[in-house]
Amino acid sequence: MSTLNTEGHPPAAVYRVFRLPPSRANALDLLLKDDLVGRQSIVSRDARSLGVAGDGTLVLVEGSDAGVGRAEALLKDIATVLPVSEAETAYGRFRSQDDDAASGMGLIFGV
Repeated sequence: MSTLNTEGHPPAAVYRVFRLPPSRANALDLLLKDDLVGRQSIVSRDARSLGVAGDGTLVLVEGSDAGVGRAEALLKDIATVLPVSEAETAYGRFRSQDDDAASGMGLIFGV
């Protein structure tokens, strides 16, 4: 039986999904302006557009442990981290929307 050799490869990305209250949606700028967090993958959507109950903006931060940890520290008094089950659902919906958009572009450009 062969095993996957991961030596020399970067570690798998980690993510957190945060809920920003409607009154604090501008807090996204904190993440984008931070040197470490700004280099992570950051995507935001209105919770309702993802079919997630509740108000506010959901922010997906995906990247390194350090980057995601820094995002959590920056938002600790502003946003809430979604519980694992809700975060997994939201993450799947973020990815689904991205995949739908990419397949739509393929149809437009014939790729």
